Amino acid sequence: MKIFKDGGHRLLEKDPETAEVVSQMLLDLEKNGMDAVRKYSKQFDDWNPDNFELGEKQVDEAIRQLDPQIIRDTDFCQANVRRFAEAQLKTLPPLETEIRPGVILGHKHIPVKSVGTYVPGGRYPMFGSAQMRIIPAKVAGVENVYTFTPPVKGTGYYPATINAIKKAGADRIFVLGGVPAFAMMAFGMGVIEPVDLLCGAGNKYVAEAKRQLFGRCGIDLLAGPTEILVIADDSADPSWVACDLLGQAEHDPNSGAALICFSETFATRCEREVGKQLQTLPTRDVAAVCWQNNGRIYIADNQEEAVRLSDDYAPEHIEIHTQNTEYYLKNLRNYGSLFLGPETTVAYGDKCIGTNHILPTSRSARYTGGLWVGKFLKTVTYQRMTPAASKLIGEVTERQCRVERMLAHAVTAEIRVERYSLPENASSK
Repeated sequence: MKIFKDGGHRLLEKDPETAEVVSQMLLDLEKNGMDAVRKYSKQFDDWNPDNFELGEKQVDEAIRQLDPQIIRDTDFCQANVRRFAEAQLKTLPPLETEIRPGVILGHKHIPVKSVGTYVPGGRYPMFGSAQMRIIPAKVAGVENVYTFTPPVKGTGYYPATINAIKKAGADRIFVLGGVPAFAMMAFGMGVIEPVDLLCGAGNKYVAEAKRQLFGRCGIDLLAGPTEILVIADDSADPSWVACDLLGQAEHDPNSGAALICFSETFATRCEREVGKQLQTLPTRDVAAVCWQNNGRIYIADNQEEAVRLSDDYAPEHIEIHTQNTEYYLKNLRNYGSLFLGPETTVAYGDKCIGTNHILPTSRSARYTGGLWVGKFLKTVTYQRMTPAASKLIGEVTERQCRVERMLAHAVTAEIRVERYSLPENASSK
């Protein structure tokens, strides 16, 4: 393995200064409720409407402003996301099995009752995020989905975002951004019920708010800047590889962009292509900084080393531009989502192919996958037994409890052994 270009490491680190700011804001928001919400919304977004929640007339008016093609395209994207979520749900049937005569165990999946989702604004109005959060929740059976999106500073909201939120199935829509939005979702503040699960990404203050609110409610995951890793052999088109690397680099100066290839010739061609494309890229002010600071190129000796390097990087997205894509599908372990062959690209997954774009970053793909319909379900177990089985299990349980010196536990087993040892209670029915 040779390092052709090393842009450093990507880490999701806790920033003490940000943590302190968010902690004080959350304390204020919990104590002072909507008064604090209005204070921060006005301070940060110049936004202080009579009501942060949009009514049906406002939603309809926002949708009427849109070009019909935008509406049709959003419907197309959301149909794909919905179909895939429904297919995922079908892989999660309930389970019941008799592990021994009369010992019946099972599990079932119960949707959480309420979810708070956040559709970010910021540098880009990423309205496609709406379906990634809302649709899987509704397919899972979540009763109440509350969706928040930040205002366009001082002016209102982005109509395409409101359309996407409405079509995805949100039950209530609020125009409110940042830490106050997450505080309202978590605390309720007399406006909504406190949610069971928070979903959504934003700036470092949003990420920190989620970190601090975890435990009071669940979260989807803690997301850092986006990442792409491309594995390409010499059959790949360097201009396509460079294009796809820059496609993610435009997200954020702190995004990660890496290439694993197999020859110095190909590495050189790709780096030249990146430089060439940056000259005319409209978002080069962001993408160029990202590539300069965080871009990496590795030259691997073989496929096995490419897999080892990729699994160590554990990226959010991997694209495979090689003749043998199946090898990587079979052998890669650590990633958020895998794009096989030049026919597909990360932008397809980000926008409309149907898989979810809320994915693990900062090497968290080593231990978790991305958001999916199962995230909104609690898998709970149950058990039932016949009297004869209870006697058998009770005898072992009693002995185990006494070894552990948990005598009250032992008694709960002992009384059942005694009861079900009586002839009239020994039936297995």
